[in-house]
Amino acid sequence: MPKLAANLSMLFDEVPFLERFALARAAGFDAVEVQFPYAWPAAEIRRRLDDNGLQLVLHNLPGGDWEAGERGIACLPGREQEFRRSVDQAIGYALALGAPQLNCLAGKAPADVPDALLRATLVANLRYAAAAFGRAGLKLLVEPINVHDIPGFYLNRSGQTLALLDEVGADNAYLQYDIYHMQRMEGELALTLERERVRIAHIQLADSPGRHEPGTGEINFAFLLGWLDRIGYSGWVGCEYKPATTTQAGLDWRRRLGL
Repeated sequence: MPKLAANLSMLFDEVPFLERFALARAAGFDAVEVQFPYAWPAAEIRRRLDDNGLQLVLHNLPGGDWEAGERGIACLPGREQEFRRSVDQAIGYALALGAPQLNCLAGKAPADVPDALLRATLVANLRYAAAAFGRAGLKLLVEPINVHDIPGFYLNRSGQTLALLDEVGADNAYLQYDIYHMQRMEGELALTLERERVRIAHIQLADSPGRHEPGTGEINFAFLLGWLDRIGYSGWVGCEYKPATTTQAGLDWRRRLGL
């Protein structure tokens, strides 16, 4: 079955962030992912990883002013210098923490900006990031997100995102495929995963509706996780869900699926 990584931005959120690493290890995870590590010194996070024998498999670039509702700045004209600074910051953390890949959130499309300008800005920024990541030996990931949870998010379908990556033209740029987001936007999970397997570098999961743990909604995870093995997917699967009650109570889904 696939390799699972605990998303520490959402799991074990009953305790302070730096205490979650030990809980992930105690729960049987070998790896973790985080959304934004930047509020904590990289050296302190690295110590928690090392103390618990954990691998960090992914984190995001800075997402802009999150409290104000921004969800990435890569598509926003006029923010290019800020984006480049965020690339440098993300690389610094990735190298310090041993993360091999970084996810870039495209951001929400302002209603008063033409689509052609948004796309040109995003393509240019992704080309810059891919080149910088390439020099550092890192992969660039780009993720479509459903517009029900984040209205206006610029990238919201897998095919749309892959067409954008074709335009970027970087051999270290990949699709990050979130099962929950793509179930809400397009379905066809198994066939899309099979068709685009070589272009998908990271997968995340949550059930739908509700974005809770597997077994709480409509997605057949027993089939889908076995399908990843059958199609030869060898990357990580990040458990990026909101526990329906507590993280510990919800982890029984792993036992039921033999994970």
